[in-house]
Amino acid sequence: MRRLYAPRAYDTGRWPDSHWRTTAAAPPRPSLEGDHVAEAGIIGAGYAGLSAALALAEAGIGAVVLEAGQPGWGASGRNGGFCCMGGSKLSDAQLVRRFGHDEAAAFRQWQIDAVAHVERTLAGRGIDAEVGPDKGEICLAHSEAAWREMQAKAALKRASFGIDYRLIPREELAQEGLSTPAAYGAWFDPVGFPLNPMRYVLGLAEAAEAAGVRVHGDSPVTSLAREAGGWRLVTPAGTLRARQVLIATNGYSSEDLPPWIAGRTLPAMSTILVTRPLSEDERRAQGWTRRVMAYDSRRLLHYFRLLPDDRFLFGMRGGLSADPAEEAAVRRQARADFEAMFPAWAEVETEREWSGLVCLTGSLTPYAGPVPGAEGLWAAFGWHGNGVSSASYGGHLAGRMMAGERLRLPAPLATPPRRFPVPALRLPMLRLAYWYHSLREGPVRPAQSP
Repeated sequence: MRRLYAPRAYDTGRWPDSHWRTTAAAPPRPSLEGDHVAEAGIIGAGYAGLSAALALAEAGIGAVVLEAGQPGWGASGRNGGFCCMGGSKLSDAQLVRRFGHDEAAAFRQWQIDAVAHVERTLAGRGIDAEVGPDKGEICLAHSEAAWREMQAKAALKRASFGIDYRLIPREELAQEGLSTPAAYGAWFDPVGFPLNPMRYVLGLAEAAEAAGVRVHGDSPVTSLAREAGGWRLVTPAGTLRARQVLIATNGYSSEDLPPWIAGRTLPAMSTILVTRPLSEDERRAQGWTRRVMAYDSRRLLHYFRLLPDDRFLFGMRGGLSADPAEEAAVRRQARADFEAMFPAWAEVETEREWSGLVCLTGSLTPYAGPVPGAEGLWAAFGWHGNGVSSASYGGHLAGRMMAGERLRLPAPLATPPRRFPVPALRLPMLRLAYWYHSLREGPVRPAQSP
């Protein structure tokens, strides 16, 4: 298995020190042993893989899911719990230039539909994922220039797509319960809701098994080969022959499963800390009392929210290695940025901190569809840090296509992602990009008085 990071990043025997794991647990799924046959094989028991398995089961097609670790070990169990708009790193203007206005608008609607799909799944499957309570998402402008750009983008979205984001000037943030000295204003998108990502992914696994899907943990696929009538998947203790196969491993993908994926993905580290519970007085002292999903406008963004149990979750992009020393440095930076953005909580202890991989593609857009030139092989990946909704819906649609449905997906989702120009230099180029944006945007600091 060929991967970009050191083996430590993929060590399924080492669970992250995640807050979510303290809130939900499940018995380990057994590993695949011996030789098996199924209509469909799915690699990856995250949101995409399990959603695809459910769609196949609903169509009467038997599926076997193979997970290198256990459901919830990867990104689906260690993210920030933002079920929101996203899936691409292209701006609306870039999407229009590349795909045209109609396809960009269709992709925007797909994102809305993805959030609604998760909401329906939670209700229809009886999954208690600690949803809400506040709906929508806040984006905070990190500079005066970012606030001006935010206002211009809001006007463009209104004119081009009929989207009416509510702009919140800096002087009104405190009365909205969104007070931080590092913000120059904000916009509010009413689409989306927070949830407990571990409860959600474990709920999907239970729902899939109840529908007849077999889920195997500790079963990394080490070989995938075409053979008569389908595909042969090899794990350390068994084999699976399947007519169709879905690759749903996102940031934890192997460069040679299948070789087509090589150079098309760029896993990037994201780091999260969670504090101890904040008292009501502490929440009021900072002036952040809303339990809404929030992030800032930096390219190397911060994302944060007040959890239902009054703990505060704070995450950031960054880190280019699973090396313990570099991980520790990134966590120190995350803590420093947290204290700069929420100074009243500078003495509040961190309870848990962990890291994981998000997945970029060479096109900066996601993909759900067939692997070109490989009959019966499918892929769903590239959620760009917003996989709760987009991976769930992308996997669901991939499962339906595997079941024989002819679906018309928006071009940004249906177009196979291109390779990065020089795949061998992906991590050095990412380091250079991080350096550039850090230098350009500067450290987190209090907003200047008007």
